[in-house]
Amino acid sequence: MLGTGRGGPDTAMVTAARDGDQRALNALVADSLPLVYNIVGRALNGHTDVDDVVQETFLRVVRALPDLRDPQAYRSWLVAIAVRQVRDHEQDRRTTQHRRADLDTAEEVPDPASDFAAVTILRLGLTDQRREVAEATRWLDGDDQALLALWWLEETGELDRADLAGALGLSGRHAAVRVQRMKEQVETGRAIVRALRADPGCPELRPLVANWNGIPSPLWRKRFARHIRDCAVCQGRTAGLLPLDRLLSGLPLLPLPIGFALHHLHAVPPAVEAVAHATSWGASHGASGAHAAEAARPGLLASLPPAPVTIGGAAAVVVTGVLVFGQLTAPAPEPASPLAVPTRTASPSLAPPPSPSPSRTPSARATSEPSPSPGRRKATRTPTPTPKASTPPPAVVASSPRKGVGVWKMPGLSTAFAKSGASWYYTWSTRREGVTGPRADGFVPMIWGSGSVTPENLAQARSAGPYLLAFNEPDLPEQANMSVEEALSLWPKLMSAGRVLSSPSVAFGADTPGGWLDRFMTGAKERGYRVDFIALHWYGADFRTQPAVSQLKSYVQNVYKRYRKPIWLTEYALIDFSNGTRYASDAQQAAFVTASTKMLATLPYVRRYAWFGLPSSETEPNSGLFRHDGTVTRAGRAFQAAR
Repeated sequence: MLGTGRGGPDTAMVTAARDGDQRALNALVADSLPLVYNIVGRALNGHTDVDDVVQETFLRVVRALPDLRDPQAYRSWLVAIAVRQVRDHEQDRRTTQHRRADLDTAEEVPDPASDFAAVTILRLGLTDQRREVAEATRWLDGDDQALLALWWLEETGELDRADLAGALGLSGRHAAVRVQRMKEQVETGRAIVRALRADPGCPELRPLVANWNGIPSPLWRKRFARHIRDCAVCQGRTAGLLPLDRLLSGLPLLPLPIGFALHHLHAVPPAVEAVAHATSWGASHGASGAHAAEAARPGLLASLPPAPVTIGGAAAVVVTGVLVFGQLTAPAPEPASPLAVPTRTASPSLAPPPSPSPSRTPSARATSEPSPSPGRRKATRTPTPTPKASTPPPAVVASSPRKGVGVWKMPGLSTAFAKSGASWYYTWSTRREGVTGPRADGFVPMIWGSGSVTPENLAQARSAGPYLLAFNEPDLPEQANMSVEEALSLWPKLMSAGRVLSSPSVAFGADTPGGWLDRFMTGAKERGYRVDFIALHWYGADFRTQPAVSQLKSYVQNVYKRYRKPIWLTEYALIDFSNGTRYASDAQQAAFVTASTKMLATLPYVRRYAWFGLPSSETEPNSGLFRHDGTVTRAGRAFQAAR
């Protein structure tokens, strides 16, 4: 039974689902999922918690459905639950931020691939003034994002005013006042978008833009609006703006992203799971993603570092498949025993040693990809062996879009990767190295060094997905071994791949003024080059859990303070290179995995992390997660439970 559009699902479907018909319940959730995703996604502007809030919304819907008295009121009831979940999430987030001791964690940086305005523009193919409206929504106050989501759906014919008012718990008149105030903010945002994108730009606006960090905020909205109001040049840019209602009328719902799923709904009986069957994105979208966004950045915005506002390539994914729902019968897993996150303590400044990237040492001008191998440096001291323990119970495997791992060839590679719980991986090249299975699409390619900048590798990077990692430890002679000038000269070729692009991942000193990365980022800004996020490596020589976590946190915070861009921690473990190579024991690595991942979860600008690495060995010291016979190490079990 199909839904009936604006009026919501067929009442017979709602009644059957309420009365316990599992097939009807599955169909009802399938019918409702796009609407809820659009409400939550726009209200949270693509925050990484969108999936969790959608899942919690449907958990509450399934639990409360038997008590729904009027099946005709289902749609309004559903929308009200979604809005309450958004409010609860925002309240929890504000409370958490208020409790944090570190002020720099209070500002959440948008993921360049998940910004909901960018997703809307690319997936719906918006052009001209509709594109400007989507971009203008970034300038709304946080409290108005949920209202925008409802009003947008009202204008596109998915909701009516009674649905909107009911979801907000307001009278029709009060709802109209709220909507009008929100629309005025959107209009202000439209004027700002036009002024910033004007080519040539307003000379008097340029000094103001020079001090802006590129992240829309209420403070900067007021500053830009004040200038536009008093500036005849910028006022003239707003001529010919069509009414918002006319621009949004008739737009469809935003398609669900590829791989969007409702996980962990086994907590309620009966439960449902959504699996998106979708086509991969590709040439049919033309110049999409970050490259397309960069090409469309004339005017004053062209001089800004585009990371927070660049449209990510992942936003170009279009779901064309169907939703399949089925009952989950697996029992809820027992929660892993958490290790308390260590308190912040002062730590001595360390000079990080060279990184143990799992690559053979190619010549600086090698034209072939490096062949990853974990034994590049010989250990000089073996960690103290730990007694063999009895076989532990099956591990609790948690999944998270943040969790990744470095991968090189090993027996049973695909099985080990699937068992690890990692959602993404990379191989220090543009090749997948034989990883197969349902998680294989989590591959992130890398252009390793100067010799890797070839048409073939760039073509592989374009076809692999929305992200691209760049230049592995160019500051080390035994790794990519590149000068800053050489890296900058090759950077336009990497930008031409049209992916969400990382900085070069230096071995150490990413937070050092005048260091390799600092000079690269300065040169990129001067040339107007795009760097969407920072890729970091970190290895700890102090194997005590608490000091190691504190040192890692301090390093990551300092890098963020310097560049104010999202961060991926693409290599990290406990390895000491001060005198040869010394590894922490498996137990020490495990404790560090647990504590460090909990700490990283408190830093909203850390978008992803990747442990070094997936393969382990019985004969040599290492930091790996899975042995070649398929057994998991203690560090591997800790990684499985991490999020």
